[in-house]
Amino acid sequence: MCRNIRTLYNFEPPATNDEIRAAATQFVRKISGFARPSAANQDAFDRAVKEIERASAVLFGSLVTNAPPRNRDTEATKAHMRAALRFGPELKRR
Repeated sequence: MCRNIRTLYNFEPPATNDEIRAAATQFVRKISGFARPSAANQDAFDRAVKEIERASAVLFGSLVTNAPPRNRDTEATKAHMRAALRFGPELKRR
């Protein structure tokens, strides 16, 4: 799993279109191997990103959970604490 792709489902506030697009772009970059596609591949790359965005929207609209929505700030703090344990306390906060 690409470390840059974040969980987007079941957060309050919900994921924005920009966040979904960024995750779709990261996914297409990962599976294609292109950080920046060539001009010859740009249309195919952009089309794949749009299809992943659409599929994500369908998925989010279809998922059901009884869990309460998570708080983004709380989850970011937990992730930072896990990183500090893993990499050391000198890890600087963003």
